[in-house]
Amino acid sequence: MKLCRIGEAGQERPALVDADGRLRDLSAHIADLDGAAIGPEGLARLAAIDVDSLPVVEGPVRYGPPVTGTRQFVAIGLNYADHAAESNLPIPAEPVVFNKWVSCIQGPNDPVIVPRDSLKTDWEVELGVIIGSAAHNVSEADALSHVAGYCVINDVSERAWQTERGATWDKGKGFPTFGPVGPWLVTSDEVGDPQALSMWLDVNGERKQDGSTKTMIFTVEQIVAYVSQFMTLLPGDIITTGTPPGVGLGQKPEPWYLKVGDVVALGIEKLGEQQQSFIAAN
Repeated sequence: MKLCRIGEAGQERPALVDADGRLRDLSAHIADLDGAAIGPEGLARLAAIDVDSLPVVEGPVRYGPPVTGTRQFVAIGLNYADHAAESNLPIPAEPVVFNKWVSCIQGPNDPVIVPRDSLKTDWEVELGVIIGSAAHNVSEADALSHVAGYCVINDVSERAWQTERGATWDKGKGFPTFGPVGPWLVTSDEVGDPQALSMWLDVNGERKQDGSTKTMIFTVEQIVAYVSQFMTLLPGDIITTGTPPGVGLGQKPEPWYLKVGDVVALGIEKLGEQQQSFIAAN
């Protein structure tokens, strides 16, 4: 299933995408796509619905984040060897874990604010993992059973804040609007192997990233199991799993970064596409 939330910010309603690509309203069956709705039992109930009985949503819509009530937005850094190389950093022996604040989560096509005093606002197309059932100290063999589905994420980053203002990355990762998620939560059964998805990102129509999840250093099952050693992953939580090369930091002959007026488009095979305009802070 392709599940989504549509409507104005703060007023989204649940929907799904049918086999013909039409949006169908789920409001008569669930109040929203929260952690309970995307758990194993909740997904089973949704899968049992006669899709043809659901109202078709007409006209253009705004997509919100495909899950609500996310309590933890966990990120993995340097998870592609060639991205580590362009960042002039060694390949990590264990996953690099940091946080994106949940307050940065927004719809996939909402504008992104370039922070006041920003010097190095950057882009990163990433595979997002949405947790469906609580996971603590799970094995790699069992890890994917805790995943409800997958989504597209732009891990927008302010590099100067990330690496030049102290020892932690978090402060450069969670500025408001720095977490576009969606358009859909695509359930695990429909995605299949999460390590076989092509991914891309364009800036102002020019291809900057062109990669595949097959080149990840740590797989999704390894990441979920690893992170669950240190915390309890909760239904509705999101893990963003790293980016392939081609970010602004790695541009040649010298890095360059996003400015007000730039447009970023990105997508992942089977998971849909996003587009953001970068706007000035008030």
